[in-house]
Amino acid sequence: MPQGKFDLNGRVAVVTGGGGVLGSSIAKSLLEAGVKVVILDIRQEALDNRMADLKKAGTVKGLVCNVLDRESLTAVREQILADWGRIDILVNAAGGNMPGATLTEEQTIFDMKFEDFNKVNDLNLNGTVYPAIVFGEAMAKQGKGSIINVSSMATYSAITRVPGYSVAKTGVNIWTQWLAMEMATKFDEKIRVNAIAPGFFIGDQNRAVLINPDGSYTERSKKVLARTPMKRFGDITELNGIVQFLCSDDASFITGTIIPVDGGFSAFSGV
Repeated sequence: MPQGKFDLNGRVAVVTGGGGVLGSSIAKSLLEAGVKVVILDIRQEALDNRMADLKKAGTVKGLVCNVLDRESLTAVREQILADWGRIDILVNAAGGNMPGATLTEEQTIFDMKFEDFNKVNDLNLNGTVYPAIVFGEAMAKQGKGSIINVSSMATYSAITRVPGYSVAKTGVNIWTQWLAMEMATKFDEKIRVNAIAPGFFIGDQNRAVLINPDGSYTERSKKVLARTPMKRFGDITELNGIVQFLCSDDASFITGTIIPVDGGFSAFSGV
């Protein structure tokens, strides 16, 4: 019996970055809502680590796919259509940062590695654009679908030390708005494109920046919590409700939005 708050039973979803913490959490919530889910990841090992748990929640496939390779994406799309006949939902959860594009406290912008800046932009921006085009084409043909991109708090105001990630995710915002306009005006108003902007969640990629080896909060954590009215970090599962809502027909007049899920961080001036 589906457990989601919104009626998604029987739909087909693709979740990129499904081998990661964010993607697998969203995938599991969709499975529990009765959705058939395909998780994509460039790493077979990451897929293998998630599949056993996800299979307990519903009907799921794990496929190796490079979100920066159109041929790889197209092959996966055609396989899904052959197996399940349609694609109703795309969640672009693939992304992340890397050390060379993240500055230390002592570094300035002139110390940033250009090659890593380019890699971060490619993964986060083009890794969202390419899947949206490939899987969005299937939605355009069937006349209905929901695409959900992942933005960031780094797009609301300048956050120190993460120039590459900030620029890439800001690009995701305007891409979300642009594609929402394109789909509604040229194809069908039932094809919607939105983004969620997670606040601060402790995960594998940022744990060392937010948590000291002894388990205490770093100075960066203390600054984040001082700007967060709820005075805590988010739990990754707290993103699932907004994703299910945006995927559902209950959000039928919502497109082109970037919705913060941040404990009030983006609304608070700090004074």
